[in-house]
Amino acid sequence: MNLWGGRFTGEADRHFAEYNASFRFDRRLIFADLQACKVHAAAIGRAGILDAQAVESIITGLDKIGELASQPGFFERPEYAATEDVHSFIEATLVKLIGPAGYRLHTGRSRNDQVAVATRLFLRGEIDRIDVVMRDTQLALIELAEANSTDPIPGYTHLQKAQPVLFAHFLLAYFEMLERDRARIADARKRVNIMPLGSGALAGTNFPVDRHWMAAQLGFDDITGNSIDPVRDHDYIIEFASVSSLTMIHLSRLAEDLIIYSTQEFGFIKLGDAISTGSSLMPQKKNPDSLELIRGKSARIFGHLTALLTLSKGLPLAYNKDLQEDKEALFDTIDTLSDSLRVTATVLRNIELNRERARAAAITDYTNATDLADYLVKKGLEFRMAHEVIGRIVVYAIQQGKELQELSLDECRNFSELFDGDLFQAISLENSLAGKSQIGGTAPDQVNSQLKLAREKLVGARK
Repeated sequence: MNLWGGRFTGEADRHFAEYNASFRFDRRLIFADLQACKVHAAAIGRAGILDAQAVESIITGLDKIGELASQPGFFERPEYAATEDVHSFIEATLVKLIGPAGYRLHTGRSRNDQVAVATRLFLRGEIDRIDVVMRDTQLALIELAEANSTDPIPGYTHLQKAQPVLFAHFLLAYFEMLERDRARIADARKRVNIMPLGSGALAGTNFPVDRHWMAAQLGFDDITGNSIDPVRDHDYIIEFASVSSLTMIHLSRLAEDLIIYSTQEFGFIKLGDAISTGSSLMPQKKNPDSLELIRGKSARIFGHLTALLTLSKGLPLAYNKDLQEDKEALFDTIDTLSDSLRVTATVLRNIELNRERARAAAITDYTNATDLADYLVKKGLEFRMAHEVIGRIVVYAIQQGKELQELSLDECRNFSELFDGDLFQAISLENSLAGKSQIGGTAPDQVNSQLKLAREKLVGARK
């Protein structure tokens, strides 16, 4: 069934009809669309356009469609193969159920504002579900951090050993990234949660529907203020894809770090069998496919963001059929982000830290050189001079095949008379960690405070 007619003679070309149809994917909007349809029916009843009996009949029919749509395989029935989109499907099915009164539902409404309100309702619900999944991923980070709260690993810059940090400190860095992502998605939700229903095709409606009442019934914070904008606007979809891209960047970076740490060369973590795969040829292989897929799927969402931006560029006001192309990008962004968050949480719950190897790596390759420079600063030497002195000591230690803590006091005093017997305590692993005791540092007491605060943030988010 078409929602337009009279102006046209004959049937649409079959190939064009198939090309034009979106029911295959936009049927995901059906429950959001039904929700908006019921409120619209009630609104035109309140405006005196429909009598109470007609409104009741329409809403009963819409409820029945919802029941049918919940049945597995319902949409695969052959009679729905030629359906243009979910919106025409609802009207056609409603007419079958209640008769010609079903046609009256569309009074005072265009498919343009119908699509817009259904998409916003759908995305709002998905954002709320994503927030729950993201919090669980954050919880998995906290759980792994708490289980290894005192264990050091090397910290890296340029993928070169830099300074010792606690493994928990490393994990909490990703907690903070996801916390920003949650805040961004919550902020984007505010712009999703504006109701466009009542905008008509672009000029508004001739019928006195109460838009504020409809918005309240549907849980929207406000209504759109210009009827042209919301039937063309999909910047809220672009914004969601942008925020999702940032989240996937963070998940991809975490995946990369864990892949590196799980290699035989690093060997800091062991991935559980439940999140690994093998090789069809090499019996010894245990591959981090779960993490590689998280890293790889970030490209899908980046691609969708680029497609949505390109799609929107240069479109004139108001609605254009180009905008139909935003749905598949939106749906796949939602699915990919949600799945990636779930798999990330699963991976984190199937990781074992190789404490001995990580600890040994944390205090080798001169990771305590900065602590040695700071030691000289505390003895009164300017930092730049201290930096130079320690640089020369590192060169000497490399030539001797020794770590800094393996040098003798006399060897160190050859470079500066400021060195004393307390220098070895100053550059111990424990002191290196404990010394970073400012807020946000890697000292054990600070990391414990960060862990406590992280849990409090999650508890507060659930309220």
